[in-house]
Order: sequence, then structure tokens, then C-alpha cells
Amino acid sequence: MPPPEAAHCAYLTNWVATKLRWGLTVDPAEANALAQIGVTCSNPPVRVTLAR
Repeated sequence: MPPPEAAHCAYLTNWVATKLRWGLTVDPAEANALAQIGVTCSNPPVRVTLAR
């Protein structure tokens, strides 16, 4: 995660979009970490262009 907390939600959104774009998996530890960080974020839509 980037050091400034203000950047965490944007980083998280970009991380999830990248995972979705490339069809990457998320292991249980990563899913837990993402969920814990995501609790503090608003719920913006994640727009993704899938890779071909």
C-alpha cells in the first residue's frame, strides 16, 4: 500500500480493476486484506476493460 492513507482507496480500486481486467485470482489472505482496507472506502463503481 502507498504510505499516505488518503491514497489507499484509489490504490485498492486500481488493484481490483487490474485483477478483474486480467482475470487474476485472489487468495484468501489477499481477499481478507482487501476487505479490511475496503471497509474505510466509499463504494465507487469499478470500471474495467477486460483484456482480450
